[in-house]
Amino acid sequence: MDNFGSQNTREDVYSKAVRAGKRTYFFDVKATRNEEFYLTITESKKRIEQPSGKVFYEKHKIFLYREDFEKFRDALSEAFSAIKEAQPEPPHMFRTYRNQNEESNYGSKAAEDPAEYSNKKEDSEE
Repeated sequence: MDNFGSQNTREDVYSKAVRAGKRTYFFDVKATRNEEFYLTITESKKRIEQPSGKVFYEKHKIFLYREDFEKFRDALSEAFSAIKEAQPEPPHMFRTYRNQNEESNYGSKAAEDPAEYSNKKEDSEE
């Protein structure tokens, strides 16, 4: 779902959707009136209103401006490292979900050796 450079409106520059279980994350690069780019990250969760059964989407959004990119990336990296250090192996429920999700997205590679596949995936992202 990459969409770089094709501008649907004056503001939209790039868009990518990442489906993760019951959530979808949207990474959207937009331009201000001064042609300065910024990033919006939106978490969208499908909800059902009780008792009517009406479907709606709950959204949470953050705006990230260019001058904060490095600080944000560094803090996110530190947070990921802290999690991996404190909990080297994810809880059983998460491992099961992750393996099923990777299998459906990446074929049988994840099923062969999930730990090895996860490490290869991380190495290729650096």
